Amino acid sequence: MIHGYDFRPAVSLALTIADPAHVAVVGIVGIADAESLSAAAVPARQVRMFLRQLSDKWPIRVVPRVRVSHKPWSEVVKAVQEEAADLLVLASSQLTGLQASLDEVLEYPPCDTVIANGDIPEKIGSVICALRGGPHAELALRLSLSVGHTSRVQISALHVTPLGATSLEDAAFKGVDRVLRNLPQVTRKYVETDDPAGEILKTADESDLLVIGASARPPSAVSSIGVVTDQILRQRKKGVLIVKSRRPLPANMESEFAGQSAISILVDRWFGENTYHAAEFADLDLLVAAKHKQTLRVSLALPALNEQETVGEVIRTIQTALCQRVPLLDEIVLVDSASSDSTREIARALNVPVYIHQEVLPELGARSGKGEALWKSLFITSGDILIWIDTDIANSHPRFVYGLLGPLITHPEIQFTKGFYRRPLKVDSGFQAGGGGRGTELTARPLLNLFFPELSGLIQPLSGEYGGRRSALEQMSFSSGYGVEIGLAIDMFEKFGLGAIAQVDLEERIHHNQPLESLSKMSFAIIQTVIRRIERRYSTRLLEDVNKTMKMIRYGQRRLLLEVEEIAELERPPVVEIPEYHRRSVQRG
Repeated sequence: MIHGYDFRPAVSLALTIADPAHVAVVGIVGIADAESLSAAAVPARQVRMFLRQLSDKWPIRVVPRVRVSHKPWSEVVKAVQEEAADLLVLASSQLTGLQASLDEVLEYPPCDTVIANGDIPEKIGSVICALRGGPHAELALRLSLSVGHTSRVQISALHVTPLGATSLEDAAFKGVDRVLRNLPQVTRKYVETDDPAGEILKTADESDLLVIGASARPPSAVSSIGVVTDQILRQRKKGVLIVKSRRPLPANMESEFAGQSAISILVDRWFGENTYHAAEFADLDLLVAAKHKQTLRVSLALPALNEQETVGEVIRTIQTALCQRVPLLDEIVLVDSASSDSTREIARALNVPVYIHQEVLPELGARSGKGEALWKSLFITSGDILIWIDTDIANSHPRFVYGLLGPLITHPEIQFTKGFYRRPLKVDSGFQAGGGGRGTELTARPLLNLFFPELSGLIQPLSGEYGGRRSALEQMSFSSGYGVEIGLAIDMFEKFGLGAIAQVDLEERIHHNQPLESLSKMSFAIIQTVIRRIERRYSTRLLEDVNKTMKMIRYGQRRLLLEVEEIAELERPPVVEIPEYHRRSVQRG
């Protein structure tokens, strides 16, 4: 807030962009060099009065100390540093009071900066975001999405390129374009023209707000907002936001790496909107009411292999809380993988139907692997929503189920939920905090970041606690072994988009950690699963020429040897393609 200049557009814009709790307002009084700073006493008093009125009207944080200076812009820079601000919002009308030009403010911005110009309505109905590429374009898109965080705001992205531009010259836009393809709420328009300013003005003529990045100019260039932006500011009377990222421009804007950071726009937004905590759904009566209102049927399938030590407690915990106290679950089944211990007997004693997955639909063949058990659980359950949790959990709790169900029941657009948690690593008789998740961090997440970066926000893509809507799951291929978790996550994204996936904090999960050799086999299978998804995306064949046997190192007395083990990650097709699935659906009614 600058004394003597209208601060309301900047404050209103800040409240539109960010949560009010994250908005801080700083009062500044600029004094001419020829005057004593003591002349600021009365203006400072007026600013403090305005700040009190401001805090009464809006739920924002007001910095109590009013700054007085001969160099008010330098005070803004100091305030940004002291507040560790991510974004500075100014109205162009305030620049005179700051004794700074637009070029001066944008030449070395103290943080990401947005300058508001023109008539910005309090209620914005439509936004045009003009995008060329690079970090300023990424910031422009982020702000447009923040302004349009409600469905009532129409957002359009306009990409203008010079006539005859080559793909190399447009390299910086590729990253932004990939993000746009995953934002169905944003309308896209691509134009080639020799009059970019005219095209932008014409397209944005009916829009309430135009968002445009400052010109992407290298640090060695003379500071300027650019010819195009300058022309737009002079000719457009409606609202314009000029944005500039503090992040430096790539050394080569034509490099294939120039726009790769843009993917964080999509991932950060998804992470903020689609990451839940199980505690949000702890009111089970509300969850049951929402379930009944939608006439949903919910099934829980428990995959198991030699889990006699934990399976009983897992079942009792879930039955007591989610079947007896409240009718959240309609069906619990155990899908056993031919256990050699008492796992099945324990489940039957607790009145849970037991199936040996190798004996389900024997005409389709009997494969080993957890993924096979999950695939066949679609044949033996009837719920509209199907949840899976592992049976080796030593600290079983109802949240492992209701946490996963919450987003699916309360948000119709969610098709698939993944659990995440802290995974203490068991060491001797105790636990090592922060351990575990080795396959996730060393294999799964690096592969997703490389080939499917939209999924890089998944905290634990390999967690065994997840579920989804039957209508979505029945369209998915299932890896038969270790690759099932990462394969389902990728396929859900490819089929329904990132917005259809949610992740839920289930707090802490204690289980028996696998030895390194088992993790090595798991990683080998996971890599095969990801390669198969890459094949589908790019219509190519890779796995035919890839080795599917793994040489395991064995240590014997006074010798080393290699043993060859085949780890071919097989896949099952979507169950909707299987006639037996349709016949069972008809029989169930």
